[in-house]
Amino acid sequence: MKNQKQLLTVSASIAITAISASLFLPTSVEASSRRFYKGTISQSVVMADRMMQKGKYADAAKYYQAALKRNPRDTNANIGYGMALAKQFKIDGADDQFNKALSRDPNNPGALAGKALNMLNKLQSSSNTIRKNKDNILKEAEAQAQRAIDADKQIPEAYYAMGMVYKEQGRMQEATAQLQRAVQLDPKYSDGYTGLGMIQLAQNNPAAASGNFNKSIKLNSGDWSAHYGLGQALLMQGKTDAALKELNIAQYQFPNSWPVRLALGSAFEKQGNTVAAVREYQESIRIKPENPAAYLGISNVREVRGDLELSIAELRSGLELMPNNTDLLTRIGDQSLRVDKVDDAIKAFETALSTDPGNARAADGLTTAYYMKAQKETTGGYFGDNDFDNALSMIDRAVQMNPNDIRLRLAQAKLRALAGEDLDLSKIAQPTNDGERISYAQALMAQNRFTEADSQLKMVLANTNNTKQAFALADMELMIRDLDNAQAAYSKAATFPGGAQRAQRGLAQVAKARETARRSLTLATDEARKGMKGSAVDTFHDAVAANPKSAPARIGLAKALEDAPKATPVQLRESAFQYRAYVALSPTMPPKEQERFLSKAEKLDTKAGKRERRARS
Repeated sequence: MKNQKQLLTVSASIAITAISASLFLPTSVEASSRRFYKGTISQSVVMADRMMQKGKYADAAKYYQAALKRNPRDTNANIGYGMALAKQFKIDGADDQFNKALSRDPNNPGALAGKALNMLNKLQSSSNTIRKNKDNILKEAEAQAQRAIDADKQIPEAYYAMGMVYKEQGRMQEATAQLQRAVQLDPKYSDGYTGLGMIQLAQNNPAAASGNFNKSIKLNSGDWSAHYGLGQALLMQGKTDAALKELNIAQYQFPNSWPVRLALGSAFEKQGNTVAAVREYQESIRIKPENPAAYLGISNVREVRGDLELSIAELRSGLELMPNNTDLLTRIGDQSLRVDKVDDAIKAFETALSTDPGNARAADGLTTAYYMKAQKETTGGYFGDNDFDNALSMIDRAVQMNPNDIRLRLAQAKLRALAGEDLDLSKIAQPTNDGERISYAQALMAQNRFTEADSQLKMVLANTNNTKQAFALADMELMIRDLDNAQAAYSKAATFPGGAQRAQRGLAQVAKARETARRSLTLATDEARKGMKGSAVDTFHDAVAANPKSAPARIGLAKALEDAPKATPVQLRESAFQYRAYVALSPTMPPKEQERFLSKAEKLDTKAGKRERRARS
C-alpha cells in the first residue's frame, strides 16, 4: 500500500446551508452558503458552490471570478475560488486567494483550512527543495489546521484538513478521529467519508473503504478522489472490471492525476492488457516522475514478457530520480541476478542495505548473489575478500537491529557458511512461511545439505496455488540453477490458467541450462585429461555454476583443484568443500566410499592450514 499512502485528496467543502433571502439575493432565488462564509453571499458565489457540488471545479472558478470582478474584497469568493483552484492543484493561485482572505480576516477558518490542504498539495511537487522540506511543510500545515479548529470548532473542513495532515504524517489513528469528528458535525460532508476511505485503504481494509467511498459519491458524484478510492478498493478485492469503471470516471473528472493513472495501469496489467498498462504507467510517470510504483509496474510487464534487460533499464530511470529507493534497488538486484549480472546485483542490494539496514529482502538478495558468485568462482574461498567481509558486516548489523527476523538470521547463516564456518542451523528458529523456507533452503544448500533443501522447496511448491506464486518460485530456482526444482515449479505453473505459454519458455530455459552444464562438464573433463589444469578448474567452475547439483561436476572440480600446481590454501579448502558436496549429491554411494572422500576432505583442510601457518611465519 506504499503507493496509495502517497495519495493526498484535497477537497473543497460542498455542504451548503440555506440562508435568509434578506441577505443579498432576491427572495425568488434559493440562497445557500458554506459554513465558513460570513456576511453577504453573492449570487455568483452561490452558483459557484453548486458547481463545486457537481465536481465542476473549473466552472465554479469562473463564477467565483465573476463575484470578485464585481467586488474584489469579497472574502467569501476568495475562499471559494481558492478551494476550486486547490481542487485543480493550482497551488500558487489557491494560495493567493487564501492569503487575500486572511489579510482581511486573519482567523477565517475556511481560509486557514484551505491553506493547510494546499500545503499538502505542494508535497506532490517534483521539486527537490519541496521534497527535502516535507517535514517542515507538514508542521506548518498542521499549525494552520489547528488555527482553523481554534477559530471555529464547529466547522468540519478544519477537522478534515487536520485529518489529512495526520494521514500524511502516518498518524492514522489520530487522522481517523479527526475525520470522524468532521462527519459527526455534518453527516453529509462527503470529503470526510473520502478521507476515511483513504485511511482504510492505507490500512489494507478495502471493504470498509468501499463503504465510505460509496457514501461520498452518493453525496458528491463529481469527486474524482472518491471514484479513484473506490476503484482502488475494488482492485484490491480482485474486482477488476468494476474497478476500471470507477477509475475511468476519476480519470475523466481529473485527467492529470498520477495516482489514477497508476491504478489504471495496475488494473490493465491484471487484465493482461499489457500495452494499455504500460501506457498508463508511463502517463503516471509523466505527471509525477518521482513515482516508484509506476516504474515497478512497467518492470512487472517487461519481466512477464521476458525483457529483463529492458526492465532493468526502466528501473534505473526511476533510480536516477530516487537513488535511495529500496524498492527499486531490490528489484534491480533481483533482476540482475536473473540475467547473471551478479556484481550489479551485489551493488544494488548493498546500496539498499546502506539505506535501510534492516531490509530482509535486500539481505536475502545479497547473500543469494554471493552464493551464485561462489558457485561460479571459488566456492568456500572468500577468505580475505574485502567485499565479502563488508557484506558480512552489513548482514551482522541487520541481525543486531532485528534479532528476531528469521530471514535475516538465515541470510547471515548462508553467508557464514560460504565463508567456511560450520554453523548449526537448528539453533535458528524453524521457518514458518514460504519466504522463510526458501531462505532456509538456500542456507542448507550453502552447507551442501541438498536433500534437506529439496524437502523445503517441495513444501513451498506444494503451497503454491496460483500462477504468480508458481512462476516466482520457478524463476528463483532457475536463477540459482536448482534445475530439478525449477522444472517441477514451471510444470506446475503450466497447469494454472494462462500459465502454459510462459511455463513453456521457462522449461526451455531449464533445458538450455542443462545443456550448458553438460557442455561445460564435457569440455572440463577433456581439459583435465589433457593436463590443462588451469583451464580445467575454470571450466569445471562453469559446469558447477550451470548446475550446482551435478555430482560429476563437483568431483571433477575437486580433483582439478587438488591437482593444481602449487595449490593455494584457498584452492585446497575449496577442493575439500567440493569433495563434501560430491558426497552429499551421491546418496547411493556406499558408506566406505563416502568415508574415503570425507577423509580426503579432512586431509586437504589440514594441508591448507599448514600452508597458511607456514606463509605467516
